[in-house]
Amino acid sequence: MSSVDFQQTIPRSLVHRAAVSEVFVTDLHILGEGRFEVGAQWPRRHSFFGPRTPVSHDPMLYAETIRQAALLIAHRAYGVPLSHSFLSDYKSYDIDETGLATGGWPVDVVLRVTAHEVEFRGKHVGGMRLDFECFRGGRRIGTASEGWRCVTSAVYRRVRGDHFAATPFQAAVLPAVTPASVGRDRVEDVLVAATPTDGTWALRFDPDHAVLFDHPVDHAPGMLLIEGARQAALLAIGDPYALPGCVDFRFDQYVEFDSECVLVVDADPAGPGRNRFVRVEVRQKGATVASGTLGMHLS
Repeated sequence: MSSVDFQQTIPRSLVHRAAVSEVFVTDLHILGEGRFEVGAQWPRRHSFFGPRTPVSHDPMLYAETIRQAALLIAHRAYGVPLSHSFLSDYKSYDIDETGLATGGWPVDVVLRVTAHEVEFRGKHVGGMRLDFECFRGGRRIGTASEGWRCVTSAVYRRVRGDHFAATPFQAAVLPAVTPASVGRDRVEDVLVAATPTDGTWALRFDPDHAVLFDHPVDHAPGMLLIEGARQAALLAIGDPYALPGCVDFRFDQYVEFDSECVLVVDADPAGPGRNRFVRVEVRQKGATVASGTLGMHLS
């Protein structure tokens, strides 16, 4: 039986959020060397993360919870300074549809986390892999893994060079596809624009988006790229309410705001079942900067 608490969220700075309302994690217990439990609560409804259908939470809510839990563990358990910059190498998750069921109340979940391949740079942790199990009502509903690195602000400034002060307002304003075609109600939540090439969409976004750009960033965040890939996958399979029940994504380079970024999609042929696998490459300046596979549960 878990003893994590769900009474209040943890300080927003520990998960790199500006708005308290965007914090989902509530507690951290250090169980032993490299072993943790994290409490989190999913809201009944969320302005961006769903639910996408009346009966199911958005799996991206789970992905965001994993992101926040990783940052919380880094800062609280390993003492990574808040001034350090984090770089995500990969993120994967798999969650049961039944575990995403909505109800008339918020959902409490417990993450059991183990740390592996912990690296040090000087006296501070410089990176690791975290593996997750997600429990709801005592039943395991999902797994996940995330690899990340972090560097000091001085190193990050050197690495980013001329892009250190970049902002999302540098991006070109692109016309969105119809919101309903990607299961959305608002145009500002649409992250894809049509291109002349079949199976290819351009990444777009609203730099004033209250969730995607909750705090200043100098490159496209990983969650934005995964959501953009999800929306491109929805268009490829023609099902605006399909759910990405499993995702495996790698981030190879920074995605900059001042150059066009496209999502190239390759969907498996439709079969007799309710699942479609879609591969997405994120390309910028002719190079693949991120890529992943999404397992879509058809609606």
